[in-house]
Amino acid sequence: MIQKIFSSQSQTITGAAIILGAASLFSRLIGIIRDRIFAHYFGASDLLDAYYAAFRIPDFVFYLLIVGALSAGFIPVFTSLWQKDKEEAWKITNAMMHILGLCLLVLCGSLFFLAPVLMRYLVPGFSEENIHLASRLTRIMLLSPFFLGISSVASGALQSLKHFFIYSLTPVMYNLGIILGAIFLYPIFGPSGLAFGVVIGALLHLIIQVPVLYQQGFRYRALFLWNNPSVKKIGKLMIPRTLGLAANQINLVIIVMLASTLGEGSIAIYQFADNLQAAPIGVIGISFALAAFPLLSEFSAKNEKEKMIHYLSETIRQILFFIIPITVLFLLLRAQIVRVVLGTGQFDWTATVTTADALAFFALSLFAQCLIPLLARGFYALHNTWIPFTVGMTTTVVSIVMSVFFKALFGLPGLALAYSLAMMVQLVLLWVSLHFVLGNLDEVRMMRTLSKLSVAAIGMAVVVQFLKAPLAAMVDMTRFWGIFVQGFVAGAAGLCLYGFICYALRLEEMERFHKSLKRRWLKMRSIQPDIAETGR
Repeated sequence: MIQKIFSSQSQTITGAAIILGAASLFSRLIGIIRDRIFAHYFGASDLLDAYYAAFRIPDFVFYLLIVGALSAGFIPVFTSLWQKDKEEAWKITNAMMHILGLCLLVLCGSLFFLAPVLMRYLVPGFSEENIHLASRLTRIMLLSPFFLGISSVASGALQSLKHFFIYSLTPVMYNLGIILGAIFLYPIFGPSGLAFGVVIGALLHLIIQVPVLYQQGFRYRALFLWNNPSVKKIGKLMIPRTLGLAANQINLVIIVMLASTLGEGSIAIYQFADNLQAAPIGVIGISFALAAFPLLSEFSAKNEKEKMIHYLSETIRQILFFIIPITVLFLLLRAQIVRVVLGTGQFDWTATVTTADALAFFALSLFAQCLIPLLARGFYALHNTWIPFTVGMTTTVVSIVMSVFFKALFGLPGLALAYSLAMMVQLVLLWVSLHFVLGNLDEVRMMRTLSKLSVAAIGMAVVVQFLKAPLAAMVDMTRFWGIFVQGFVAGAAGLCLYGFICYALRLEEMERFHKSLKRRWLKMRSIQPDIAETGR
């Protein structure tokens, strides 16, 4: 039974997305526990500022070499090869593991020596002591991209084969490693223990996928295949994607630089708010995008344009159905969310207010941040990576300019506002571009769905806001349980009304979600996609 669950496949977008979303939700809950542990023991402190700043260089490497190669190149090429020659697909998998691994060793080794110099430019507002600490943590964390690189190739193969369940557990293992570092390694090794936890998490990220990968037919072979046409194609496809991700990472580096000048704890507070808003993006936006990508790549390979448009439209509408009520909750219950999740130990009320303000600005663009991964993968499925790159570069420039402007107006929350506005610009540009490439994105049905969702969201917002004051009078708002009860009851009541209105309006996405919960694939049974049922 356990083996069947871990090796199961899903071939419907909604089914795979819910499997991914459920596992992602569990992972995000682990992430919330992680952040609560950090907030409790360290608060918004110089130590956490250094810890989060230390991620920037390893993350830059990760997104530069790994994410670009997989999302834009490896998965579409692997999917095409798998339909023609499975043995060749596994050869390319081996080759990509070795090529990425070698590149990561060389790059991370170089950055190990350059870390102290780079950190001085990355965090100009840090003290000399904190710069040294951030440099030491960075050097340890530079081990993690190597393990994540090999692991991500395995993840790409499993996604292409629609084995989403085991892949969805990888971030859980990564977060468990980080928690291990905070609870057990920090008391032994001091701040370095936190960085060791990141490396252990990256190693666990890889280990959990190995058994299923071998079960599917992968066998390790020491191959590089530099001149193989498929390897060259992956390299060609990943170049613009890599440049686009580099631009986004530069944007994040600029944000860290600006935040480092805003006083102690600013980087930590920004990261806490970003982690909170990332939870629904991971559970909803990323899950649906990952679930849709293999099928979109398959339809593109078969030149089935209409099916591709249909699945994009359906997935966009399903994402909006889920993310709109979450946005309402984040806007109206932001202080309650921050206090319940982070309000413990060293995390004081001032930090809570600033984090809540940043979270509210982040929430404005949740819909955009959830749709961008899907639209980008629409281009990748078409083997078009230059348009997302151009859009990403434009967005980065917009974000940096607005970050400088809004930082002067609103301080730290202004950085979140600038990021949100930039994400909205990116969504518009991607949408218009993909519409031009495909001919349409079924916008008429989209507007019909959006109008119904807006009615439901307004009703939900009124209920949540109406209940907050009387509930606050009934509980002790100075205690954890009081804040939790107020936020939970008001939020639950709003969600119930949202669901009722969607049901009363016969919203297609509500009906599809209701039917999906009854399907046997939720019990991990594989079924085939049903175009007839979902398309109208």
